This record gives sequence, C-alpha cells and structure tokens, in this order.
Amino acid sequence: MTGHVIGLNLGSGGLQGNIHSNSSLFSLGHLKWLDLSSNDFRGSPIPSKFGGFVSMTHLDLSYSNFSGPIPSEISHLSTLVSLNLSQATVTLDTLSLNRIVQNLTNLRELYLASVDMSSVVPDSFKNLSSSLETLELSDCHLRGKFPESVFHQPNLRLLDLGYNYNLTGYFPESNWSSPLEMLDLSQTRISVDWHHLTRNFKSLRDLSLRNCSFVGSYLAFLGNLTQIMRLDLSSNSFGGQIPWSFFLNLESLVSLNLGGNNYVGQFPEMYSNSTSNSSLYDFSKQQLVGPIPRHLTTLFLDGNQLNGTIPSWLGSLPSLEVLYLKSNQLSGNIIEFQSRFLSVLDLSDNKLDGLIPRSIFELENLKYLVLSFNNLSGTLDLSHNSLTGTVGPLRWKNLQYLDLRNNSLQGELPIPSPSTSYFSISNNQFTGEIPPMICSLNSLQILDLSNNKLSGKIHQCIGNFSQNLLVLKLHNNKFHGVIPGTFSEGNVLRNLDLNGNQLEGSLPPSLLTCRELEVLDLGNNKIQDTFPNWLESLPKLQVLILRSNKFYGEIGIPETKFPFQKLRIMDLSYNQFSGLLPTKYFEHLTAMINLQEHELKYMGEDYIWVTVRVTIKGCEIEMAKIQTFFTTIDFSNNAFRGEISNVIGNLKSLKGLNFSHNELTGTIPPSFGDMCNLEWLDLSSNRLVGKIPEQLVNLTSLEMFNVSKNRLVGPIPQGKQFDTFENNSYSGNVGLCGIPLAKTCGPHQSPPQDGDLEHENGFDWKVVLMGYASGLVIGISVGYLVLSNRTPDWLVKVASIK
Repeated sequence: MTGHVIGLNLGSGGLQGNIHSNSSLFSLGHLKWLDLSSNDFRGSPIPSKFGGFVSMTHLDLSYSNFSGPIPSEISHLSTLVSLNLSQATVTLDTLSLNRIVQNLTNLRELYLASVDMSSVVPDSFKNLSSSLETLELSDCHLRGKFPESVFHQPNLRLLDLGYNYNLTGYFPESNWSSPLEMLDLSQTRISVDWHHLTRNFKSLRDLSLRNCSFVGSYLAFLGNLTQIMRLDLSSNSFGGQIPWSFFLNLESLVSLNLGGNNYVGQFPEMYSNSTSNSSLYDFSKQQLVGPIPRHLTTLFLDGNQLNGTIPSWLGSLPSLEVLYLKSNQLSGNIIEFQSRFLSVLDLSDNKLDGLIPRSIFELENLKYLVLSFNNLSGTLDLSHNSLTGTVGPLRWKNLQYLDLRNNSLQGELPIPSPSTSYFSISNNQFTGEIPPMICSLNSLQILDLSNNKLSGKIHQCIGNFSQNLLVLKLHNNKFHGVIPGTFSEGNVLRNLDLNGNQLEGSLPPSLLTCRELEVLDLGNNKIQDTFPNWLESLPKLQVLILRSNKFYGEIGIPETKFPFQKLRIMDLSYNQFSGLLPTKYFEHLTAMINLQEHELKYMGEDYIWVTVRVTIKGCEIEMAKIQTFFTTIDFSNNAFRGEISNVIGNLKSLKGLNFSHNELTGTIPPSFGDMCNLEWLDLSSNRLVGKIPEQLVNLTSLEMFNVSKNRLVGPIPQGKQFDTFENNSYSGNVGLCGIPLAKTCGPHQSPPQDGDLEHENGFDWKVVLMGYASGLVIGISVGYLVLSNRTPDWLVKVASIK
C-alpha cells in the first residue's frame, strides 16, 4: 500500500501475528483514520511507531489482543479526535496518562475500558480536554478518589466509571446544567447527592447505579429525569414504598431495573392504564405483593413475593416478548398466551398447577421456556402436530432452551426442534421409549431425562448425535440392554450419568474417546465386567461411580504413569471385586492427596450442576451439588483382602473412607491420623486386629466412626471426637474396653487421655521404670539380645513403621 491513503478499516479482519516496526503500514504517512479493532495480535506490544502518524484523527486498537504498557508515543498524536485502546491485556501508568491528557487537546472520545490502570492516580483526569464528549473507564482497576471536576466537563455526554470497585469520590453538589446523557457508576463507591443529580442532570438518558450499596428511598427524585430511557438501580438496599406517580413523568422510559432491592407494596391500578412507551420493567428480587402491571412489552418480576393467579390480560398483550415471573408464589393454571412475539417465558419455581396450555406450543418464536419446579400435571398437548405413530418434534422452530423439570407431567417423551441446546424433563412421569427423533438434535448440549419411567434400549446414536453434547443424564429410568458403544472422536462430553437403570454387558471401549469426561456414573445397573483400568488415562475424570453392579476380579496395578490424577469420588461398592486393595492407585490420587481450594466452587457450575448418589456417614444421599473439595472413597461390600496400607494416610484431602464389609486383615494404620479432613471412616465387618491407633484422636473433623464387627482389642482412645461416638461404633469387638462400652479396662489397659499420645507400637518408659523386679530382669534380657544379636526382628518392624 502506497500513496495518499487517509483511511484504513481492518476491524474484525481476522488479522493475526505481530505488527513489526518495518511493516508497510507505517509508510502510510498521510493516514488519518485507522481501525485495527477485534483482531488477534497474539499478545504483542503496541508498536511505538503508531506515534509517527502525525495527521491521525481516529485510532482504534481495541480488543485486538495487544499486551503490555501503552507506549508514551501515543501522546504524540496531537491531532487525535478519537482514541480507543480498550482491552484487558494492556496497562497504562500515571506518566503515560498525563502525557495523553496534556498533549491530546483535541480529543473528543477516549475509550480505555478494561485497561489495567491500577497504578494510575485518579487526579490525572483533572486536566482532560474541555472538548471531551466521551470518557469510557469501566473495569480499569482504578482506586482512590475520582476528581469531582470531571463531572463539570462542559461537553461531556458519556461517562462510564462502572466496575471500579475501589473508586471513591463525591457527586458534585453545586448548581449547573450538565449535558451528560449517559452515566454509569455501577459497583463503585462514589457517593451521590440525589437532589443535585436529578436537578443538574436533566439531559440524562441512561443512568446505571447498580450495586453501589445505596440505602433509603430516592425514587421520587428521579421523576425529574424526564428524558431518561434506561434506569438501573438494581442490587442496592433501596426500600420502602415505590412512589408510582413518578413513572407518569418518565414518558421516554424503555428500561427499568429495580431488582435486588427491598421495595415493598403493590402495583396501582392506574399504572395499568398508562400510555407510556415503556417496554422493560424489572422489579426482580423485591418484596412486591399484588397485581402485575399490564401495558409492558418486557417484564422482569422474578424473585418477589407475588401471589395469586397470573392475570389473563397478561397473556393478551399483543407485543409481549419477554416475561420473567420465576421464584414467586403464583398459583393456579398457566394462562393462554397470544403474543406471536413471545420469545422468553420463565414461570419456574412457583405453585402453578394443571395442564400446560396448548397456546404455549403454538408460540413459534419461543426460544427459552422454563416451567420447572411447579405442580404441573397431565400430558403435553401435542395435537397441533397431527401426530400419528411416534412422537414428532414440537412446533417451536427456534427453541433453544426447554426446561420442564420437577413437575408431574406424563405421557410419551416430547422431542423439541433441532435448534434446541438445553432439554430437561427430569423428575416427571414420562413413559415409553426415547423416540428415534432424539438423534436429530445435533445442537444439543444438555440432555436430562432422569427420574422418569422411560424404558427400552438406549439408541446407538446417543454417543455421537451431537458433537456439542456436554451432559447426558438418563439416571433412574428403566432402560435395559447395553451401553451404546458409539462415542465418537472429538466429542466434548463431560457428564455421563446412567445410574439406576437395568443396563448390562461390559463397558464400551469407545468411552476412551471422551477426553473431556469429568463424571462417569454407572451405578445401580447390571453391568458385568472387570475393573476398567483403561479409564485411568482420562485426564479430567473426577467422579467414577460403579457401585451396585456385577464387576468382579482384582483391580490390579495402574497401566499408566499418572492414573486417575483428578479423581475426587471413587465408588466401587456393592460389587464382586477381590484381591488386595489397589495401593498403587492410592499413591497417585493427586486430587485426594493435596487438594487446595481457596474459594467455594461446585463441579459443573459452568454448564450444569453435578448430581450423584453417594454413601455418606452410613446413609445413601443424593447430592444436588458437589463441591470441588468433596472427596470420598467407597470400596465397601466387596471381597477385598489383605492389609490396609499406610499409603492411605497420604490422602489428606479425603472427606470419607469406607472399606466396610470386606475381608481385610491386619491392623488399622496409624497414618490414618494424618487424614486431617476426614469426616467419616467405616472399617466395619472385616477381620482387623490390634488396637485402635491413638493417632485417630487427631481427626477433629471426624463425625462418624465405625469399626464394629472386627477383632480389635485394647482401650478405646479418649478425647475430642471420640467422646461423641456411641457403643454401636465398636460392637462385635470383644477385646475392646473403655468408654463408651460397659467393659472397663484393666490396670494395664487404661485408655490414654488426649494429650498423652504415644506411638501405637512404642514404649511408655514411665511404666517400664516403675515395674517390679521381674520387669528389670526382662529388661536386662532384652538388652542382652540387642547386644548379642544386633537388631532383633521385632525392633526392625517397629523402626520401619516409624
């Protein structure tokens, strides 16, 4: 490119790589307008040679994956009118900002959204050009006091300071008329004088004060903002009665969000007759009680205390597009909806009952339908499809999200359109087989048909009908036959839950293609196979549940160097496994050895909550959400034999361990006392011998402890959690004594108290020194043995345990 090129638009041009200093771009000396936004420059720095475009008036480098400091040479572009450097990967310091402010005196638009300005002193903005009309500083990590003078800029029309959590300051109180049309102070700590705001900013069209920790009731003042179109006061602590009369002055209002506050009261009837152009009203998460306003196009009322029935006039609104009424106390039947524009309908988490009206199935533009957690019943009215034979697709051609969970719906399974990405009808009473048309849902990401009465075989297409499928949940139905072996290469499946069916046969090797798999729950079926060692190579597997099947044989040793590194839940209970416990696997369970979680997270929270049934403290419980630090091993009710390895004690993140109802022998490893997070430990119904290690008293989180029906002897440890366990924790061990058992310990068996713990196999030297003369003779004999035979075998054993 040569010649007098004055404008170049390469925005969203798919450019990649670095811009080198010898690029022909910098030979365009007459360039006035340059747009390189929304490209990918691979984290390279912004070239300093941009400062050589002395005639430049418009420069846009936003969101193009530049990184590093913004070069000070940008301040050489003294003719700039518009500068956009917005992106999260670049930084700007106080010195460079001061140069930009001082030299770019013609600047009318300055966009620095998401630029890291954590080192900038906010006072640097005091000397901005008086010609400035737009200042975009959202999410810039600004901290400290923002200068009040910026609000007085004579030509400023847009000011966005939102999402600078540590930015403070005061809204100006002096009297003047501001041309400001858009103001965003969301999630800042800037104080606002409501009286001066509404008196001096009458040109405001867009005001956002979301999550600013405001309290009180100031809506009445906002009636003076007669030009306002969008108003967001959500997630504050506003309260009291809503002064409904102020809405009458806001004839331009199109968007109102008062969600997440503490407003109370009722909607007055007069507002139903308003001729305002308002199309969006959001009073979500309030405490509003009463009728719903009528003349609205988009309505958010979720999370309130609305009661009674849904008024029929709401379904008659001809222009209704979006309706959120979820999480209220609405009851009665769902009304008929007539608006052909309705695209979003969420009535979930109410007390609605009866049938789903036929009119909902005729809403051809519906994209998002959520009716879950109600008391809906009956069959789905599919009559408009003129169906014969198998169930065909529902009429919604554009549907993306269908959620009918937790109702009492029955009949054959409906199949939504191929555009659907989320489909859940769990916890209903649907019957029959899965229609073959399920294979046409090639956009599906979430499929949850669990907890119904569906039967038949699982279609072979299930493994490969959608390359987008993340979650497949079919648990608690009546499916039989084998697990489909058609999982294809490159699939992104994360959660496969087939628990609680009648599946049989062996595991399909094609499961190895599921490289993103995090949850594999095949429990409570009739699968007959050996332990699937080959699953150990799945790099992201966190939950493996094979309980209550017909797995058999020895688990053996790992076949890979780092097996099951991410595994958090391993449940092999109620099978026919035999042989020794898989010590080599326990050595590599990294997620159970050293799990560090600094914040509360749940498995699957970025797509759908992980739900599994596990045995916790002796009770089988369905966990609707699995915290990422939840770890458990359950090998109970098998035929494992041999001793329990000390290696188990390395699993310091383990919450629960169940080895009950096996044929284990030997002693309880003292290393169990190192599992500091353990909450339940069940070793009952084995053949364990020896004492209960005193080290277990260190398990201060232990709530359930069961060693019943073994061959343990000696005193029961005392102190801390052991003071809470009852007799049934120790029953069937005739050699145990001490509290809580009725059998007391003899003079040489008194249970040690908390704080006087010695190693299980060590000596109490005080007792030795206070022994009788015969004890002295024995001591001399032992000393002779040590001197004459060097180290005896029993001493070697003690040393190796230590």
